[in-house]
Amino acid sequence: MTDPKSPAPGQGLDPADWAAFRQTAHELLDAAIDKMTANREGRVWTPFPPEMKAAFARPLPQEGQGEAELASQLAALLPYGVGNTHPRFFGWVHGSGTPQNLLAEIVASALNANAGGRDHGAIYVERQVIAWCREMFGFPETASGLIVSGTSLATVIAVKTARDAALDFRSRKEGICGDRLVGYASAEAHACNPRAFDVLGLGTEALRRIPVNDAYEMDTGALRAAIQADRDAGLTPFLIIGTAGTVNTGSTDPLAELSGIAKAEGLWFHIDGAFGALARLSPEHASRFAAISQADSIAFDFHKWLHVNYDAGCVLVREEAHHRHAFSDRPDYLKGTERGIAAGNPWPVEYGPELSRGFRALKVWSQIAGFGTERLGAAIATNCAQAAYLSGKVAADPRFELLAPARLNICCFRLRPEGLEEAALDALNEEIVLRLQESGVAAPSTTRLKGRLAIRINLTNHRTQESDLDLLLTEIVRIGEGVRP
Repeated sequence: MTDPKSPAPGQGLDPADWAAFRQTAHELLDAAIDKMTANREGRVWTPFPPEMKAAFARPLPQEGQGEAELASQLAALLPYGVGNTHPRFFGWVHGSGTPQNLLAEIVASALNANAGGRDHGAIYVERQVIAWCREMFGFPETASGLIVSGTSLATVIAVKTARDAALDFRSRKEGICGDRLVGYASAEAHACNPRAFDVLGLGTEALRRIPVNDAYEMDTGALRAAIQADRDAGLTPFLIIGTAGTVNTGSTDPLAELSGIAKAEGLWFHIDGAFGALARLSPEHASRFAAISQADSIAFDFHKWLHVNYDAGCVLVREEAHHRHAFSDRPDYLKGTERGIAAGNPWPVEYGPELSRGFRALKVWSQIAGFGTERLGAAIATNCAQAAYLSGKVAADPRFELLAPARLNICCFRLRPEGLEEAALDALNEEIVLRLQESGVAAPSTTRLKGRLAIRINLTNHRTQESDLDLLLTEIVRIGEGVRP
């Protein structure tokens, strides 16, 4: 008779044949490595074909499929990524990843650790990564931090800490009814900043969008005027957000001046450093980001310019007590101990909203330990040099119009044939980008600058070469000639 308290033979969730599973796993690993070996070859982006959509769009399975069949279906996904591992992926701000990260992810998956707390290896690896980040950005050793999915969540954590500190932490119980808090960011600040205000109940209008100058940097005179106007209106300014590398153009706000204004006004100074902050690792660019060390908090991503595989971001907070006070809540069933598994205090859950957390820290630790900051910084410097090279080529060619200075790693421009009105120029350049993406040759994205549609080339790929940029310009001209009215 079968014991109902134990799985029947073949009904457990571990492999029935570990040797066969090992073979299947090695074959899938080989397929993944083959894909990574050929990152430069083939198309940048390939649309997900109908037959693949059909293969995944099926009824809820009552019975599972075999391991070999499952592995085959997983391997079939490999050609259909967004394209960011290819050296001519220039869209948005996507890091390109490294094969070495695959090894860390295998170990993290095998451990299946919940990094929300308790006393185990994942906790100490994350603490070491946070210590390295403090050193990278010049934060004090007493500063706290947390590895999260990305800058969007990191920003929510930082803004909540700033909000709660401004309200003497009574908002954790009483909410924010009656407290009219306002913050400030440039008109070029990323959408994750007003989203954080929305999520936290402050409302997007409470984040004042300050105009920028011709270099797309925050106008500090307009900032001072906005702060005074809000005080005069009976509102409570509490936060300034400076951007280290805007997503549109790569420009950086005057961080040192913003820090000074924040100190003079008694405001929290947060930096959105999603990708640009890591330019501190490049000796050629570090001085532009020196004032990061003066911030009260910073949010940034490892999966962009540090090329850690998705997803991995981080928040650092100068005042650990503020950070912990904003989130810590340890009911009896999460009580820490001095010994045993529930030790390892303080737990990461005391610094953010998530108790269930994967072991993201291992792939970050692996990336930094494996390459070192000098090599990672050199890759960043190369991307910046490539943006300057592309900007120079565009500026020197009368067929193109440079729409913003390339101050870091982003170049915005458009093809500008003679005789076309603005609407026609917008339509032409948008069509060029779409055809480039669909052709698989390159994958730029678009944005708008002063109302004009721009072809936006972001360089956060350690595989990109100068020849890739030359080919990009050649293809833009070729496609443009084919779609002109």
